[in-house]
Amino acid sequence: MKKIKTEEAVGHVLCHDITQIIKGVSKGPVFRKGHIIREEDIPVLLSVGKEHVYIWECDDSTLHENDAAAILRDISLGANMHATEAKEGKIELIADRNGLLTIRRQGLQAVNSLGEMMIASRHGGFSVKQGDVLAGMRVIPLVISKAKMEAAKAAAGTEPLFNVLPFTAKTAGVVTTGSEVFKGRIADTFTPVIEDKLAEYGIAVTQHVTLADDPAAITAAIQDMLAQSVDMVFCTGGMSVDPDDQTPLAIKNAGVRIVSYGAPVLPGAMFLLAYTDDGRPVAGLPGCVMYSKRTIFDLVLPSLAAGVEVKADELARLGEGGLCLNCPVCTFPNCGFGK
Repeated sequence: MKKIKTEEAVGHVLCHDITQIIKGVSKGPVFRKGHIIREEDIPVLLSVGKEHVYIWECDDSTLHENDAAAILRDISLGANMHATEAKEGKIELIADRNGLLTIRRQGLQAVNSLGEMMIASRHGGFSVKQGDVLAGMRVIPLVISKAKMEAAKAAAGTEPLFNVLPFTAKTAGVVTTGSEVFKGRIADTFTPVIEDKLAEYGIAVTQHVTLADDPAAITAAIQDMLAQSVDMVFCTGGMSVDPDDQTPLAIKNAGVRIVSYGAPVLPGAMFLLAYTDDGRPVAGLPGCVMYSKRTIFDLVLPSLAAGVEVKADELARLGEGGLCLNCPVCTFPNCGFGK
């Protein structure tokens, strides 16, 4: 740092807070450490008795925290979001629309592993709304070497660390299975739950049939719905390993690619996920989706709605955090479920 006359400090960076005391009114910093002194600041500094100030001596090899934060912004900023102005060295990313937040986790960890800088975000894979804060970032010291920030750019890679993907799926088909429902012995309480959850993402159920536990009929219904160009198909009921539960076999016989039958999530272990050749999901939903407030369905639905394929290894990673605690007051997604 260097001590200079206040009148000569325009454009320099303060390396300490400047406190202003107005008797009976206020006491606090009028300028913060890291503030870049402007022409209009000079009278204020003189009015608080600062004939001299201590400023940082930056050179061609270093960057001020605001400039370094701008580099973190540039490697983070993706589609459908904007960045705030730097304030005390910190920049935030804000969602511009509703959608699925995606994160390149390896790149994010690589940047945060460099030291002297940080990017903190909410969890990826969940839905966000317009105006939500997605991430915040800053460097730790007031000045940082340019070489370190070049390393951050290299560690992040060429694609943005964050994106908000819009929900693109608009229609769904539901195949309700079970002889007890088909024959009218009990009411179908499953489909209304599916309809409500899909509606949160702007998806309407445009095809619906109720069938007995007949795998050939279930397969034919799935294929017919796909032929009607629905964006996704959900089968409810018959998903356990009991001999008379035929839905997994019926989905397999529909000519789709099975990603996983089973998921390390409770509630939701008997979940089945498959995809057509053109990328449309076909899923078998276990009975827990009907009566549990939050299940595996809530964890994968944002990705399905945004047209992002859920892979087997991503389902496997849900084991840590995949136990819903059935809290008396549910705060999902502001909880550990699925994280």
